[in-house]
Amino acid sequence: MNQREVSELRRRFRPEKSAISRVYGCFVNGGGEIVSDLNESFGMMPSEEVEKYLSLLKKALSGALGRNLIDIVFSTQQVADSDEHRLLTALRDSALKDADARQTFYRKVIDALDMDGGNYLILLAHDAYDVPHRSKDDEIQPDASDQVFRYILCCVCPVKDGKVELSYYPGDNEFHISSSGQTVAAPELGFLFPAFDNRAANLYNALFYARNADQLHQEFIDAVFHTEAPMSAGEQKEAFQTALSDALDADCNLEVVQAVHEQLREKLLEHKESKSPEPLEVTTQEVGRILQTCGVAQDQAAAFQDTCNRQFGPNAVLNPANLIDSKRFQIKTPEVTISVDPEYSHLVETRRIGGRNYLLIPVEDGVEINGFPVGVETSGGSAAKK
Repeated sequence: MNQREVSELRRRFRPEKSAISRVYGCFVNGGGEIVSDLNESFGMMPSEEVEKYLSLLKKALSGALGRNLIDIVFSTQQVADSDEHRLLTALRDSALKDADARQTFYRKVIDALDMDGGNYLILLAHDAYDVPHRSKDDEIQPDASDQVFRYILCCVCPVKDGKVELSYYPGDNEFHISSSGQTVAAPELGFLFPAFDNRAANLYNALFYARNADQLHQEFIDAVFHTEAPMSAGEQKEAFQTALSDALDADCNLEVVQAVHEQLREKLLEHKESKSPEPLEVTTQEVGRILQTCGVAQDQAAAFQDTCNRQFGPNAVLNPANLIDSKRFQIKTPEVTISVDPEYSHLVETRRIGGRNYLLIPVEDGVEINGFPVGVETSGGSAAKK
């Protein structure tokens, strides 16, 4: 799925747009016991509650593709004959009305999911979307529907104890301690099945959501999809840094890392400006070429690519957003931490003076220490003349 297709589905999660008529689910306590089963009609709910349920479900389609939203790919064998795909298909084909399938799914999730002993709510919804025709000039024609996209959306939301506060009781004309009870927080994880690829159902894919891109809840992925769990964004970044460090060894210096950061950041900025719905990807060969432009030897660049192939798989494509922090450039020593606006990271350089290594940053006006403006005197300043 691309960003445009995700956004198209997200726009449906409003009462006037949605074809969702019921919400299903179960409330699970910290011991893995189902406390209550949810099977509620939106037609019987106050509009505020409907909007809240739709808002929770919609969040399972939020975040960045390749980071919070991850493609799950089923093998041909799984689609043809596997318990996991049969279960998801049964949930979808029955519009979640198959109670046995729902209970089987709940149990599969509960037995696998690690929520640190906390309570949580599993929510399920089914939607039938009359996909409007998109013309050659990329305009959507609402009255010209091509097909119906039937899908299920699941999200798992932590349930937290409410705050204890002083509240005013008009009858007593007094303030007393009260609690808002237990509240449902934003989803921790979720998924869409099947995927909405090329604005049609793709039974070979699902779209998985994780609120924290560094914690994909791989135990959930394994239990529900029985596929190899993808690397989280944090794991990808760590593997990329390890590949650079191992291949370059002592040549993995400030200038090289600086150049890699700048060029990957530039790709991210260009991709954002292009407004392309497809996630940005780079190959290990492209990163290898970046290294060679920084003066890295060809054999070291090749060693980096070999390490990446072992870490990420042969012919892997990488998401630059998972490899660098494009909004931060930080240099840290045991004694000092320096944060630089990434746009000006090129101003930082290293130099050896008097037998010691130094980080140099050119400064003019506008220097502050803890918010206090100070002057920076040079060798030609008044202090040097005294």
